[in-house]
Amino acid sequence: MKTVNSAKNSHFLECLRESRLKATLPVIAEIKVYTPKNGDLLKDRTVEYVASCYERSGMACLSVVTGHWFKGSLPLLKQVSAVTRLPILRKDFIVTRSGLELSKTLGASAVLLTKQLIDSRVLNKLADYALTLGMTPFIEVGTAEEISELRVDQEMILAVCNRDIKTRETDEGGIDKSLMLLAAAKSSGAGLVVSASAIENSSQAKLLLDAGYDGLLIGTAFLQATDLTVELEKFRDGLKTESVTFFSAGK
Repeated sequence: MKTVNSAKNSHFLECLRESRLKATLPVIAEIKVYTPKNGDLLKDRTVEYVASCYERSGMACLSVVTGHWFKGSLPLLKQVSAVTRLPILRKDFIVTRSGLELSKTLGASAVLLTKQLIDSRVLNKLADYALTLGMTPFIEVGTAEEISELRVDQEMILAVCNRDIKTRETDEGGIDKSLMLLAAAKSSGAGLVVSASAIENSSQAKLLLDAGYDGLLIGTAFLQATDLTVELEKFRDGLKTESVTFFSAGK
């Protein structure tokens, strides 16, 4: 098994924060094989190719979906970790300490902890344990009530999910949820707040960043493109053009 770069494991939050402060591209770009709603997303592309496209385009971090709902796997995480210098979020329904340990072994720098699936007391303990392993807890919420039940600190990321996991994310979703929960997310004590999923274009990305989100998680919108390289260039150029407030902050 590949020896994991410990430096890469420890700086997921820092990489995203630096990208936000420099007003570059604070995006966690996702590698996902399949969704029940959209079908095959990789098509004839390899995960190595997708990871290299994301890295060349200047994405801050990567997310790798290992959950079986999305035809992910643990070998997928290992594959991506072997070919990228970017810190990686393992996106799965992780509910045990052993799941955290395995994530680190396979190259994850951050781990998804979903409030809807985990009791607050247990989630807080898992988040603390992830920190002792040198990984960033990426805590996903969907309501203001879920946010209020958590103990979150500056070493953690709070992510507002714009889709409904109860429907296996087959709903339309929308960034209105993120905009509605932004104030609660900002007051949670998290080091960074992220809007995740259902972000379809650079106009929506601009709106979320200018509103105050520190980062975005985007996958399906990128992967549905016929030409990934062109799509990523279009997204970056569109964000620069439309988000005068965000990009001027980095000057």
